[in-house]
Parts: sequence; structure tokens; C-alpha cells
Amino acid sequence: MIDLILNNAKAYVNKEIVECSIAIDKGKIFKIGKEANMPKAESKTDLKGLLVLPGLIDAHVHLRDEGKAYKEDFYTGTAAAAAGGITTALDMPNNNPITMSAETLKNRMKVAERKILVNVGFFSEFPKNVKEIWEIVDEGAVAFKLFMAEQIGGLNIDDEEALQKAFEIVKKIGTIVAVHAEDSTLLEKAKKELKSSDRNDIEAFLEAHSDKVEEKAVKRLLNIAKRTGAHLHFCHISTDKGLSAIVAEKNSGVPITCEVTPHHLLLTTNDLKKLGSLALTTPPIREKHHSEALWKGVLNGWVDTLGSDHAPHTLEEKKAKNIWDVKVGIPGLETMLPLMLTMVKNRKLSITDLVRLLAEKPAEVFKLKGKGYIENGCDADLVVVDLKRKFKIDSSKFHSKAKYSPFDGWSAEGKPAKTFVNGRLIMDEDEIVAEAGSGKIFRRKSG
Repeated sequence: MIDLILNNAKAYVNKEIVECSIAIDKGKIFKIGKEANMPKAESKTDLKGLLVLPGLIDAHVHLRDEGKAYKEDFYTGTAAAAAGGITTALDMPNNNPITMSAETLKNRMKVAERKILVNVGFFSEFPKNVKEIWEIVDEGAVAFKLFMAEQIGGLNIDDEEALQKAFEIVKKIGTIVAVHAEDSTLLEKAKKELKSSDRNDIEAFLEAHSDKVEEKAVKRLLNIAKRTGAHLHFCHISTDKGLSAIVAEKNSGVPITCEVTPHHLLLTTNDLKKLGSLALTTPPIREKHHSEALWKGVLNGWVDTLGSDHAPHTLEEKKAKNIWDVKVGIPGLETMLPLMLTMVKNRKLSITDLVRLLAEKPAEVFKLKGKGYIENGCDADLVVVDLKRKFKIDSSKFHSKAKYSPFDGWSAEGKPAKTFVNGRLIMDEDEIVAEAGSGKIFRRKSG
């Protein structure tokens, strides 16, 4: 007898939507087929004709916890993920302490395993001693993150030789470098000039984080990738020229992938000026021609993944009087899927695009075996969505500790109704129905 059967489903299988039942056993998909052909099961759930998608993978999440638990912790962050239909979240390393050694990674995993509700994998920053990269990978890091806007990890971002050496090791191991591409030299020079002129406004922030700041970092990193052959993944690309440079190198066969966020697709500087510091993030929300270029990249398949860049802060941190003191980042785990389903409703995106960007491609890029598809033998990570559910986004009801959103008050159509992780029901109609620790730590196998 198997564990569970989901009956009366419309599931996204082999790039089409089929009416079926899904049998689940020991956390895996056991069988997909007609209800009459299903084996006996301990329990059955009638999905009433709702759509079942592969559990979504958000490869860009700041779950905070440890020294930043006042902003978010592993329980609240993964509750937000489950509520947003995300069954696997990849956690970024700019924590307190910074994840940049086998020891900090091991300790972080230990804290997380008692609290998480979904699957969580971990990025690491580069260590000071590049030889330690091997130990970090052996501990199970999914990939490395490199912030080019400021010095965060152990690797000197101004030292070309050190970067090349680190990329060569990454290539040898067969892992990935995910990058935040903003040039620190250009950025710091602009900030210094603006501050000395007593500029303290949104326009000044946009001037500092100009499109040239992204473009310069993208081109520098592409050159290192070309020299080393390391797989480079660009996070939250936000400019037309940044994306064009990436696409040109992708077409020449360099192993490059890239991500965009819902906020860079759906918001422009006009929205930012209305919303103020609550919508401040890096790279910043940009002019309309940039978001149009990103949409073109999404629809042409040039963009590989969508990521929320869920970056929670307290309201006090977001409302700092001085623009340069505002903590940048917005919460996105609970809004990404409803916003994208609304884009499907508005015929801006297809379900096939959505599944590719939020399940299939992230699983492929980050080598998340058994994830991203509804197939026999795959992990039973599933999100059940109600395409007809209309609601208004209300950040006061978020599971995240961050109760704000640039999308507050937006009308959405399409909502996650149930989230299953490894065959267990975690979220049911916005309610978390599983206990802390129900999720699994995802450790990438080296090699």
C-alpha cells in the first residue's frame, strides 16, 4: 500500500496539461495515470480539477536567521516559500556570520534543519584561501555567490588574478558561480560624489546604481568566464545592455545562464518614485525600456530562470531618513507565483514558460536531481494552483516577517492552494499544516 493518491488533477506533464491521478510513495512520484489504475493508498485527496505544477524552485532567496533572525528566520522564510508554491529555496550567503567556510556552512545547515518547511540548499561566499573551496563543496554547497558591488566574502573582488584562480577551481569541481553584477569602483565613485553634494533622494540612488555600473561588471565577468570556462550564473539582470552582452556570449557557447526578478519585469522607475524607499533594491528598478528588454529575453528563452531575490528587512530599516542608510531588498516569496500566474492570465506568459523558468531550468542549472518535473521517480514536490482565484496582494498577511511589498494592493488572478514537499502537505489554503523541520536540506554532491 502506498502513501497518498491525488485524484481529479490537471497536471503539467511532458509539456502538456493532462487529467490524471498522481500516486505518491516514500516522498517520490510513484505513478501518474487514470484513477482506476491507481494502487491502494493510505490516503486520498480530491484536487477538484485544479492545476498541479512541479514544485517551484527559487534559486535566489535570503532566508536570514542566525544574526539576522530579527528580519527573517528559517521557519518564517520557508513558510513564506510554501505559501508561495515554492518547494525548494536556495539560500544566499550574506548572513551573520557570512557563509564562507565549511564550518559556517555546516553550522547554518544545523540551525536550518530544525526549522525548515521546504527543501533548502545553500550558497557559499568564496573563502579567503581558495583551497578551502573544495571543503565547502564537500560540505554540500549548491554553488558560490560573488557580490561585485561590495566586498562581502573572502575573495578580493578587485584582484583579477584571484578571481581567475577561484573560477578555475570552480570549473575543475564542476560547480557554479552566481554573481551580483554591479561594478564596485564605478558605484563607490558615484556614491561619494552624490553624498558630497548632499544628494539624498531616489534619483541619486538611481544615478549611483546606473545601468553602466551593471554593464561594466557583466563584461568584466564574461571575460573571466571566457578565459576559465567556469559556469557563470548572473543574478537579477536588470538592463538591456547587460542582457545583450550575456546573450552574445551564450550564443558563442560560453557556459552562462541568467536570472531576472518579477520586480524588474513588472515595475519601472515611475513606480519606484511613487513607492519610495520600500521598493529600494539592488540593482534598482529601472526605466521602462529595460523591463521591456527583459520581457523580450524571457519570451525568447534568453533568460534561464526567474528568482524572487526575497530580501526581507524590518520596516524601520526600509524607512531610514537617509537614502544611503536604507536597507535594500524586498520580500518576494509569496508574490512571485501569483504575479506570474496573472501574467499567464493576461497572455504575457505561457504556463510552459512559467514552468521552464521556475522549475525545469533552475533544477538543470543547479543540478537539483529529481526536481523540476512531474515524472515517475521524481521527488513529490508539487504545487496545486487555482487559476481562477482572484485576490488583492496584502503584505500584512504574509508568513514572512517582512510585512511590506511594492505589489501591495495589486490585483492578482491565480493562487497556490496546496503545496506538497517530498509528498507531504505543507501548505493548505494559506495555512501551514506541517511542523517545523518537515523540509530537507539539499546537499549538492561534488563532481
